[in-house]
Amino acid sequence: MAHKKVTLGIEIGGTNTSFGLVDILGNCFVESRIPTRLNESPESLFERLFKKFNKIYKEKSSEYELLGIGIGAPSANYYKGTVEYSSNLNWVYVNIKDMVKKYYDLPIVIANDANAAALGEMKFGVAKKMKNFIQLTLSRGFGSGIVVDGNILYGSDGFAGEIGHTIVEKNGRSCGCGRKGCLETYVSTGGLIRTYYELLSKSNEISVLKEFRPSELTSDLILKAAIHGDKLALATFENTGQILGEALANVVAYLNPEAIILSEGIAVAGDLLLVPTKKHMEKNMLNLFQGKVEILLSGLVKGNVAILGASALSWHEIQKKKNIS
Repeated sequence: MAHKKVTLGIEIGGTNTSFGLVDILGNCFVESRIPTRLNESPESLFERLFKKFNKIYKEKSSEYELLGIGIGAPSANYYKGTVEYSSNLNWVYVNIKDMVKKYYDLPIVIANDANAAALGEMKFGVAKKMKNFIQLTLSRGFGSGIVVDGNILYGSDGFAGEIGHTIVEKNGRSCGCGRKGCLETYVSTGGLIRTYYELLSKSNEISVLKEFRPSELTSDLILKAAIHGDKLALATFENTGQILGEALANVVAYLNPEAIILSEGIAVAGDLLLVPTKKHMEKNMLNLFQGKVEILLSGLVKGNVAILGASALSWHEIQKKKNIS
């Protein structure tokens, strides 16, 4: 019986690190995760990860052939195989590729988690037939992966594509990057909450969320309130969509994508976010591009998104080198 060819996808997050085996069709096997534990060293993380993975893989090794390893992580450098100055992980400079090589002598590729998500969409999601698109992850932060002519745009030193850190409001909200007015501070789960409270402070509207303290309110609660017709919650999504749409009108002028794909976090609001975003993007778009750019929701399977994206990094490199179809 032939072994099923798979790659190992690893997604390093601030809370948990997920991993799983994925075949070329995007089927995910032996999925699991461990706590990242930011108070421990990166070496400890990979020691725990591969201890757990090896135990699982040993029992399944007769079924699978492992071809490579893909790793998605915040502030990852594709060219160097490193994570550099990651505030999410509290890592200053860590050579991930060298650490993983100690466990498996296989082709290893590492990239920013948003870039991994973009390749996941191209390999397994709604962008299968696309060569030029942008993937945006709208969760705690604002991640962006840009695909140009079928390849991720990494830039000269591996950090291209930080759309979330374009300034949309001069002297606006303070951002974790140290600047003010970044798109991420308005279009993210935290940004949504801040917008709600700003609108609340200027309005006499009655809101079911009014009694929540900032530490208690979540983007999910705002979404539920909006679905039930809360006017301030609805205005919060309208405001957020306007800011995102206006920013994307500029992004389209730079990159001329076929589509912009939204995933995770506040993207689960669906049309509550999509409709105002599309409206304000088209309103501010250069005539040349009007009506040409779709805004879509992610097509990746919920729960496996991170693993599929990380695995897609590896599959993309394998296909480029070996022309596997």
